[in-house]
Amino acid sequence: MSTAQQAIVYATLILADDNVEITADKLEAITKAAGIDVEPIYFNLFAKAFEGKDVNELLLNVGSAAAAAPVAGGAAPAAGAAAPA
Repeated sequence: MSTAQQAIVYATLILADDNVEITADKLEAITKAAGIDVEPIYFNLFAKAFEGKDVNELLLNVGSAAAAAPVAGGAAPAAGAAAPA
């Protein structure tokens, strides 16, 4: 991950931590204040990706949806057990 990409991720986390809406303008202001050049596409990309989403909630639930998801088709037969006919 490049320095610019890390900067935009950190800027997103800063805004989320302060419960501030994530917008392209705010992301740009934070990265400029840090003195890091970021391609303009990243500001709009991240702003649209997190529009209407609670980043803090996303971070708290990483992996929980996958762990709670039921396995399709049921459990596999035990070793040596005959498969259902």
